Amino acid sequence: MRIPSTSFAFTLLLGALAAVPYSGIDINLPALAATGAALGASASSVGLTMSVFVLSLAVMPLLYGPASDRFGRKPIVLFGILVFVVGSVACAVARSLAELLASRVVQGIGAAATGAIFAIIRDLFDAHAARIKIANVTVAVNVATMIAPTAGAALLSLGDWRLIYAVQAGVGVILLLAVLTGFSESAKLDKAVRPSAAIVSSYRRVLTHPVSFGYVLVGAAAGATVFAYVSGASLFFIGVVGLRPDQYGLIFSACSAAVMCGAFLDGRLGLRGMASAVVLATGLKLMTAASLVLLAVTLGGVRSPALFAGLLILVALAFGLSFPNVMNATMQPLPDIAGAVSAAAGSVQLTAGAVSSGLVSLLFDGRSALSMSAVMALCSSLGWAAYVLIARPAEQGSQRTPPIESPRTAADSPDGQISL
Repeated sequence: MRIPSTSFAFTLLLGALAAVPYSGIDINLPALAATGAALGASASSVGLTMSVFVLSLAVMPLLYGPASDRFGRKPIVLFGILVFVVGSVACAVARSLAELLASRVVQGIGAAATGAIFAIIRDLFDAHAARIKIANVTVAVNVATMIAPTAGAALLSLGDWRLIYAVQAGVGVILLLAVLTGFSESAKLDKAVRPSAAIVSSYRRVLTHPVSFGYVLVGAAAGATVFAYVSGASLFFIGVVGLRPDQYGLIFSACSAAVMCGAFLDGRLGLRGMASAVVLATGLKLMTAASLVLLAVTLGGVRSPALFAGLLILVALAFGLSFPNVMNATMQPLPDIAGAVSAAAGSVQLTAGAVSSGLVSLLFDGRSALSMSAVMALCSSLGWAAYVLIARPAEQGSQRTPPIESPRTAADSPDGQISL
């Protein structure tokens, strides 16, 4: 059985795959203290399991991207999910913090392979349809992000922290079977190219292509803005304002819902024919404006939780509007190496996010949201500047040249369908 690329099931499966890295973080958050108690380690030490997982997510796509261009998307996704399952099982049976950290590295190495789904979308759809599909996948990812912490808490109440990793392994097995039986290859492969040469050549092309690299910078700045919020919001709302964790959880959920709403709105606007550039520019403007207002009220001494929450929700909404368009525009000029392009974009975004969140924590003064608001204002402004001064001019210049041959569509397939 093959899943038609235009079906809801196809979008749902892509969304489930894309959500693996994020759910691998969020579902474990409620169990940090319990994990530390069971392994004789502090909750802060167990927090390193998040750091090593994210590090794997940032590094491994740089190998998976060119590999998927050379060997195909399906083998890379299957390999990654299998490694994720093995890592999840290893986490579930870990007897020490060192074993758990090593197992989380393995789990992250596997989860990182699911980043290939953006290249898959680029393989199968033209620019307009790809934008809508990425928006729909973004909605699915944010649904999983909203549910994951609650699911983790529920599993913790039913068993212990090991049950959370066991469930992740079970979900991985289900995804493995779905990809194995429901998908076929989407990439056009050139097996004459040596893997090592493909890696070097692919990243050289990404870094020297003015349009793709310009949008990589835009995406990195936008992602860094959101990471600054994620890192600084709890410090401000809980540490400064004094909200309870469950009250902060409502704000966090509202922001996740705003990202989802932004992506959903972008998809609907795309169906109505609104240009991607218009929506992207609107999203970046809104993100920058909300971040600058946040900085201004912080400098003015305002500490209203409602006002800060409202501004952060606007930033999240703007990110949801922007992300599908940025990712699509990044891959559009280089469809033959879409795997490498999406990998480079994701890795740079995670790295920028790690730097921005680190700056927020390092500069936190314990009395205000200044570190968060300042880093958000800086990153969002850099994103807008990268779009206006680099990405958009380069894109407009490239439109004067003949377009690259479009990828396969359903009309090209003998049975009128395309599967992964």
